[in-house]
Amino acid sequence: MRVALMILRSVNLFNSKMPRKIIILLLALVLFVPQPVSAQTTGPVYIVQPGDTLWSIAVRFNVSLDDLMNTNNLTDSNLAAGQQLIIPGLEGLTGFLNTEVVGFGDSLRGLARRNQVSISLLQRLNRIISPSELYVGVSLIVPQQEGVSKLPGSANLSKGETLLELAVRQNSDPWTLSSLNNLGGTWEALPGDSLYSISGSNNLNASGLPAAFLSAEVKSLPLKQGGTAEIIVKPASGVTLSGFLVDRSLHFFDMGDRQQVALQGIHALLEPGAYPLHLDATLPDGSIQSYEQMVLVASGNYPLTSLYVDPATLDPTVTEPENQKILALVTPINPQKYWQGPFILPVDAQYCIKDWFGGRRSYNSGLYSGFHSGVDYGICSEAKPYDIYAPASGVVILNEKLIVRGNATIIDHGQGVYSGFWHQEESYVSVGEMVTAGQLIGKIGGTGRVTGPHLHWELWVNGIQVDPLDWLDVLIP
Repeated sequence: MRVALMILRSVNLFNSKMPRKIIILLLALVLFVPQPVSAQTTGPVYIVQPGDTLWSIAVRFNVSLDDLMNTNNLTDSNLAAGQQLIIPGLEGLTGFLNTEVVGFGDSLRGLARRNQVSISLLQRLNRIISPSELYVGVSLIVPQQEGVSKLPGSANLSKGETLLELAVRQNSDPWTLSSLNNLGGTWEALPGDSLYSISGSNNLNASGLPAAFLSAEVKSLPLKQGGTAEIIVKPASGVTLSGFLVDRSLHFFDMGDRQQVALQGIHALLEPGAYPLHLDATLPDGSIQSYEQMVLVASGNYPLTSLYVDPATLDPTVTEPENQKILALVTPINPQKYWQGPFILPVDAQYCIKDWFGGRRSYNSGLYSGFHSGVDYGICSEAKPYDIYAPASGVVILNEKLIVRGNATIIDHGQGVYSGFWHQEESYVSVGEMVTAGQLIGKIGGTGRVTGPHLHWELWVNGIQVDPLDWLDVLIP
């Protein structure tokens, strides 16, 4: 109103002979002209993550794109990882909005306790309606308030154990544990409950798991189509582990420090979504403790490729027996482990990749019903030999000429991991031979179903083909 009166006085309307109706009309127009709202300068800050877009951030926090841009004085939608954005519309909330990937065994209650925030705030920020939506591998927004730190340690309250006894193990006291974990009193702690403390054992993976599992972790979350799931569990003494992921039985092997590991391939054609990871711990007395949680499998974002090949190599009467032959060879689980650390390139350093893993394949204008099950290394320089090397140590279990795969070699690396080398011009190994990483085993060729000379390198993990390049970059134990 004060602004309107100042405007009217400035044009001397009150002393003019202008009709009263016109003065009132002008006054109404001035009063109802929308005034610009000043940009929000305080509020929770979100750190831009790799792959984020302004649109995805706006959708995630349920704010308009315009409000997000105006609040942060942005003139375009370009973002950089690490950039700080104020999120409008979250009144009363300050500090930073961090991202945390849900781990195996995590629950809303455990996440809230660990980060010292309320369950309702976690649900509000992430628009979670039901605890069942908390999939392993999902990235959650977790607020970090000024002066409040994430609690570093947790432990499960064992059956028959008192809160005082647990507090002693955590170098704390029952009243502090009760307050930090939002208990109504020291009597509310229940057996199996994961309680966090300021000082204590750094055992975050135990959250929500039965006592037979001292820790459990799924590496490289979220899982993806064509990827390798690496499940590391530390069981209690005398416990035997088993379980399944999606629909495949898991096989656990000792990896030292009382830990066991199971490796499982994720099928490249598996629909993205949530799938069960189930673990069983069989105790020495024969009793079983189990835990199951849904794990997110993300899309591999694979492209479509159409090829033209000899129709004879597409005949099911030819391809199916060959497929079954390969499957029978790479299905058995050899408990012996031959490789150490990451795999190495199976070709010379001056290589070029002609085709990547996972691309959806159509042959001779047919349907896109299959996928490229390996990585194709082509011939890129006449100055270099076309040599093929063993990517890791193992035992040769196949070395023969096939119709589709041409001159083929399969190496068993142990613990359910196999390498296949197709379309070779020559092979320099024989069945039963032990090879070492980097050993010369063959020569790139154009035998079998090909459109040109190349090496097709294929990797199987517990009966499923996976992207071999993951094994070059990530240290598999």
